[in-house]
Amino acid sequence: MAHIPSSLLAASGLVGGYGVARWTGKRPLGGAVLAVAGAAAARQWRQRAGGPAAGALTAAYAAAFAGSHPLARKVGAWPAVFGVASAVALASWAVADRRTTR
Repeated sequence: MAHIPSSLLAASGLVGGYGVARWTGKRPLGGAVLAVAGAAAARQWRQRAGGPAAGALTAAYAAAFAGSHPLARKVGAWPAVFGVASAVALASWAVADRRTTR
């Protein structure tokens, strides 16, 4: 199976979850995308960086989702989503993906 970096999984979950919710009009469907990608990223975080780091990155993922809502009122929905997704991807890369050698 191809290696997908956890940073890409996390960013894709945030962007994809919002996109699916917006384009289908079904927020639970967007939430499912967010949850599946987050779970896949969390599994990799745990394997690569350990439990405490995975917990911190999972909390950052959830905080990014929650924080994108008030941020969207100030900068717009898509800029907010891309901003928080970028922040989570950078944190994920720094903590878990940077150490991975392939």
